[in-house]
Amino acid sequence: MKYKFLIQQALAEDIGAGDITSDAIADSKTKAAATIKTKQDIVLAGMDIARDVFLELDSKIKWQALHDDGDFVKKGKIIAMLEGGAAAILKGERTALNFLQHLCGIATLTKQFVDAVKGTKAKILDTRKTLPGWRELEKYAVKMGGGANHRQGLFDRYLIKNNHIDMAGGIAKAIEKVLPLRPFDRLRVSGDKGERGSGQKVLIEVEVRNFEELKAALQYPIDIVLLDNFEPEAVRGAMRLAHEKVKFEVSGGITLDNVALYAATKVDFISVGALTHSAPAADIHLCVA
Repeated sequence: MKYKFLIQQALAEDIGAGDITSDAIADSKTKAAATIKTKQDIVLAGMDIARDVFLELDSKIKWQALHDDGDFVKKGKIIAMLEGGAAAILKGERTALNFLQHLCGIATLTKQFVDAVKGTKAKILDTRKTLPGWRELEKYAVKMGGGANHRQGLFDRYLIKNNHIDMAGGIAKAIEKVLPLRPFDRLRVSGDKGERGSGQKVLIEVEVRNFEELKAALQYPIDIVLLDNFEPEAVRGAMRLAHEKVKFEVSGGITLDNVALYAATKVDFISVGALTHSAPAADIHLCVA
């Protein structure tokens, strides 16, 4: 499993030299059964990693998932049952729930955004605002909630942002530094590494802060314009100016209260950092039967 090391780190952090309470209560022969139940409506994500936390502690633990990742589950429903060594269940409880609550929280919040733009062309995207080491899991949770992934890292798309523009001395100069490299780029992803080779087009996206930068960017063969902190009416104006030459993404200050307004502009993508950096943990608990 790709996340085995993450599980091992989390368990080591929590258990340390030993779970002194659980070891005092349950010896190696004590068996137990438990249920994992949601206390709110949720979208599931992270069931496999929750299971593997317990299996890391006791390979004989029996796990039965009653629902799958991506399922919408109503409040009060049991999502999994397990039985086996009592000590392993007690020691793995918090770590398994930490994974599950965080990932389900992301998936649930993502679904709320996706539902809010239903009927429009807009796709809800995540960002790179993820916990170090958790990116693959968090982006997976976004997909379980019906969202789509933006770039995985710095290696799979040119994204010319404000600091790049300022460092290059302007938006035109920044784009002109990228364009000559583009015909030779191909992305090969192996695990969490990106390597550049030759032959396949890599997208070029440019972030603009105003109409002057937008006009300059549109002089070049780019793929996507990122409108940062534009109001909905300004988004409409920018799209009219482009005459469908590029796709448009909006970001900055997007909330559940205003996302439908942005989607109504017929923008292609709406990126929301809050999906990963601010999703509330889902209310899920484990009870020993």
